[in-house]
Amino acid sequence: MSDRYSQPSTVRFLQPWDGDILNRHDGKAVEGGLEITVRGEAPANAAVTVNGIPMRRDGTTFVGNVVLRDFETKLTARAEGAGEASITVLWDRNSFPRYRFSVDDNIQFLKDLAVNATRYNSLFDNWYLAFWREMHQRYGARVQFNIYYATDERDFNLSQMPERYRDEWKANADWLRLTFHAYADHPDRPYLRATYEEIERDFVLIHREIERFAGPELLSPFTTIHWGAATLEACRALRDHGMRGFAGYFILQDGEPLVSYYLDREQVEHVNTRDYWKDMRENILFVKHDQVVNTIPLERVVPHLEEVAARPHEAEVIELMVHEQYFCPFLSHYQPDIQQRVEAAIRWVTEKGYKPVFFEEGFLGA
Repeated sequence: MSDRYSQPSTVRFLQPWDGDILNRHDGKAVEGGLEITVRGEAPANAAVTVNGIPMRRDGTTFVGNVVLRDFETKLTARAEGAGEASITVLWDRNSFPRYRFSVDDNIQFLKDLAVNATRYNSLFDNWYLAFWREMHQRYGARVQFNIYYATDERDFNLSQMPERYRDEWKANADWLRLTFHAYADHPDRPYLRATYEEIERDFVLIHREIERFAGPELLSPFTTIHWGAATLEACRALRDHGMRGFAGYFILQDGEPLVSYYLDREQVEHVNTRDYWKDMRENILFVKHDQVVNTIPLERVVPHLEEVAARPHEAEVIELMVHEQYFCPFLSHYQPDIQQRVEAAIRWVTEKGYKPVFFEEGFLGA
């Protein structure tokens, strides 16, 4: 049950929601703060205040303005003789247009680096990393690779990654990240019913190897769990190991949440209209994917991003994502124009003034 409906039935907030992250698009900048509108429901005849500020009444609705001055603010609505309700919201005080590019399902490029360790003089002798370095050099792009431990064929795993590239990984840590995704590509949705211990085992396995062959500087406390499907216990396990948040689609398919972790339908529908949201009860951040590049035809990449940018509450933080297998000519998923699609997306965000970030910098990159 979403926090919105855990509020007492006689008094409740409708806007904002508990855990909403508010930025310049959600209110008006005032001296030292952000003035926002709060809206809710309470018995029609009761006087209502929010943090001591009287609200206007219209039947069972109350509405008024409150100024946020701190990063985290508890809002308490009190209805005379009818109880109270509280929510907590966050203020993205230093927000600016920014984007992150993450790549899921990575293992093939790591296998190539290992197989060719005696032949390659550099990480960027690998064609895949060479492409991403070109995006970095041309546009300033930064990229996070969410990686597997092993190939499906089990002919390679991260324990076989040599340490000879370690210094080069660390030298490029300003624009590269590596972090957990899943043990392997199959089975699908491996953590849909996972226990705390099951996902913990895979997470520790992968991060231990990343620290060994690349260095802790490459790790990120944000990721996308494979298929964005995980139990609350699984997400708690990663949180307890330092992970702060997860990216996902946050959509409904046939009425059921898809790539939405443990969130319920109402939460998913809400997060779908936002850039980001925080589960205050679990201390977990969620960021919505804005474009999964391999699902968008080349000619639609830019128009699709323009549609996203036209929705202010979804346009401040652009989360771009693609999957490694669409780059690989030797795999059935291969898309010959995937590099063009990726570059089209990066070129667009760059030309529109979005800055490349990692979410561990400041507050979600700001």
